[in-house]
Amino acid sequence: MRRRRLSYVCALVTLLTVSPAFAAAKPGTSWAQAELTTAVAAGLMAKEAAARPNKPLTRGELETLVAGLTHVDPVATASPTKTVTMAALDARLVGALGLTDSAKVFTQTARSAGLAPPSRFGTEVLARLLGLRVNHPASLDALELSPGEPATHAEAAYSAARILQLGESDSQGLQELGPTFVLPALTPWQKRVLATAVHFIGYPYVWGGESEFPESPQSPFGPQVHGGFDCSGFVWRVYKLEQYPQGGKLADMLQGRTTYAMSREVPAAKRITFDKLQPADVIFFGAKGPKSNPAQVDHMGIYLGNGWFIHSSSYGVAVATLSGWYEKRFAWGRRPLAEAGLISLS
Repeated sequence: MRRRRLSYVCALVTLLTVSPAFAAAKPGTSWAQAELTTAVAAGLMAKEAAARPNKPLTRGELETLVAGLTHVDPVATASPTKTVTMAALDARLVGALGLTDSAKVFTQTARSAGLAPPSRFGTEVLARLLGLRVNHPASLDALELSPGEPATHAEAAYSAARILQLGESDSQGLQELGPTFVLPALTPWQKRVLATAVHFIGYPYVWGGESEFPESPQSPFGPQVHGGFDCSGFVWRVYKLEQYPQGGKLADMLQGRTTYAMSREVPAAKRITFDKLQPADVIFFGAKGPKSNPAQVDHMGIYLGNGWFIHSSSYGVAVATLSGWYEKRFAWGRRPLAEAGLISLS
């Protein structure tokens, strides 16, 4: 039953990964023009707000949007003209879907494991499992927003349009998924690495990104347009750029910056198989699964344990289950903590 539920959610996320509106947007229109039109037609957003897609969303506008989605009167809010952050937008929408308790389960599990997750952890996990975020093309990376930045009318409309596509079974599926997020007992070093990883939940996917800040002078890809991470950049940030006290040679374990380079650094004899994965292992995915060669490895992340991992995907830094599509494409893992002599390889 657990595997079927996990596969269901993977199918849900895949279903929601439809080509976004910007793919067909006309010059001079917003990337989310179709969603803005949908939000206005559904009474979720005023025409005046939709006409200013890149302007910050206010608390009052958010409550109007939520009221329309839930078919109730808007909630009176203090400071209705105050802007709303991306994290606050996600939290409010997750709550409107009746998933606040499920979000708390994710946060509490990470907290009980000693990872000190940010308060947004649970709601950001669910927002991404629901497909409420979208990755802008590399040429539009300047539009990406970090959790603490003000949400825009366009981002709010995109999220609302996604929610309009959902049914009751979608929310029910995520409610059932929450209790399956169980992490094993972690070693002190596993906690340190995974605490760094979960800190970045909700940051956007940025091509060539390896920092939460736009300035990343060490990057071989040059300065970032916006703070955020691509898949290999996220692993690079956690293992290479983070300064861990008494970390010894840990930062030296990853040499290359790309998925190809990092995957080929571990000899075939030392590749970790699916059934031997441990928390904090770096995991690779390829078109031919375990039969992939490094040139075919096109995605990577960090294993959390018990069938869950964290990565920077099309939804930004998100938590996912190592099932369905990901399980099929799993190539191998490597254990930088063991490579650095900080834990045992076994």
